[in-house]
Amino acid sequence: MDSKFKDGIFQNIRVYWLAFIVYWGIVLFGYDTGIGGGVVAQGYFKSHFGITLPDGHDDTKKANNISSNVVSVLQAGAFFGALGSAPLSAAIGRKWSLLIFSVIFSVGAILQTVAGGSRGLGYIYAGRVVAGLGIGAISAVAPAFVSECSPKEVRGRITGLFQIMVAVGVMLSYFINLGISLHIKTGFAVWRIPFGFQLVPAGLMAFGLLTVKESPRWLASKGRIDEALTNLAYLRRRRTDDPAVRAEMAEIEAAIEEERVARAGLGAREAFLGKGNFIRFVIAVVIFLLQQWSGQNSVGYYAPQIFSSIGYTGTSNSLLASGIYGIVKVVATAIFVFFLVDSLGRKLSLLISALGMGILFFIIGALLKTFPPPTDPAAGANPPPASKAMAAMLYIYVLMYSLGWGPLPWVYVSDIFPTRTRHYGLAVASASQWLFNFVVAKVTPTLETDLGYKLFLMFGTINIGGMAVFSLLIPETKGRSLEEMDIIFGSVQAEKRRADIAAQERAFGHDLTGEADSSTHDGRSVDQKV
Repeated sequence: MDSKFKDGIFQNIRVYWLAFIVYWGIVLFGYDTGIGGGVVAQGYFKSHFGITLPDGHDDTKKANNISSNVVSVLQAGAFFGALGSAPLSAAIGRKWSLLIFSVIFSVGAILQTVAGGSRGLGYIYAGRVVAGLGIGAISAVAPAFVSECSPKEVRGRITGLFQIMVAVGVMLSYFINLGISLHIKTGFAVWRIPFGFQLVPAGLMAFGLLTVKESPRWLASKGRIDEALTNLAYLRRRRTDDPAVRAEMAEIEAAIEEERVARAGLGAREAFLGKGNFIRFVIAVVIFLLQQWSGQNSVGYYAPQIFSSIGYTGTSNSLLASGIYGIVKVVATAIFVFFLVDSLGRKLSLLISALGMGILFFIIGALLKTFPPPTDPAAGANPPPASKAMAAMLYIYVLMYSLGWGPLPWVYVSDIFPTRTRHYGLAVASASQWLFNFVVAKVTPTLETDLGYKLFLMFGTINIGGMAVFSLLIPETKGRSLEEMDIIFGSVQAEKRRADIAAQERAFGHDLTGEADSSTHDGRSVDQKV
């Protein structure tokens, strides 16, 4: 194969394929978090499950409870799924654990789909919990898998696909709900189609996983060095004796060997309390605490209700506004991930994103206070100019979110953990994300009812006072290999790491010489032997 072709745009095509397959599970993440609020907003769902009173009005308290339950029980299940993913992922690898979790998710999707008639809300709640177990585990293992297989030069771009797929899932949920509201007014299909569609991404991931290879870094951590080298060469589209592949393998093995020595006799405790490790867990938890209280998930989960509150009345109007919001989010996230994430850097992107979101939320809050929407508008009425302005601010807000605080928390926590503790780190990070996700999903309908415009002011304060300040305090990880993170966080001195890498390179060089000598006797090349 021509070297220019190999070293060009297609060099990392196998890594992109792996990310594409694995992140179908992340489409489920976005779809599941977006679908619940829209389903509960449908008229037939309300009447069938007793939300609509005999006089035609909704029982607001019951509507808020059911809406928050349908959305939040998924997060509750996902919290435990994320925590439970670590031991399985560590034991059997990233690939096969993802396949198991996709099956668990599918069982939950089926339970949600068959609800209706004698099978009441309990089936939806149970299905959301089971699906949550699967999606929580997938959200912990998938970014670790992709990060471990990605070269450092484009790792931010490839791991950033996570948030693109989340945004695609959310957008799909909005438009499926919109299609239902326009074309299917009654019948169990109102929720069976949206819930049943979850099986499509789950199936694509499950079958696609059969076409990808296991993480070289996980294999190396288990002492399976030959397999790790073979898989790394496959992912880089090079020979196993390529100097670049050998150098990367040497760096991986040097870092793992250092961790083996450091953790001797200490067990899993070292993963959390070892030198340079505890601060990484603190950063992972805090970054997701702030992300969940940025306001994005409140808008994302309850977009139809939020757009109704600012003047987009009627189910179709609010769902259409939500769908446009979803499109803007996908496009903005894709532009950032493909063109800016590996040039702007993590810190600057997070800072710009936080300041922009905060300013826009303060503008929305001021507009909502000064120009409240009409309390009893005519059916199908055109939203007033102030409501259109607030919707425009929300669209610009999601642009700012997509420039940093949308994709980067997942990229950042995938960056900072060492190989032997990455499954613990991603499990804790993902579990904290789902825990705060659960709290936000549970309280947002009540906050939106009780606070009104003050809800946007609260989020704006968090954006500027918390997230912008946090962005200035964390270390930059752009362009650094995963093994260099130990140096950044003080787990190992740079001089010792260089010496360890040199030793591993000498060892690989010796092995390669031995293989070459052997191949002269049996007539086979190194590549044929491996």
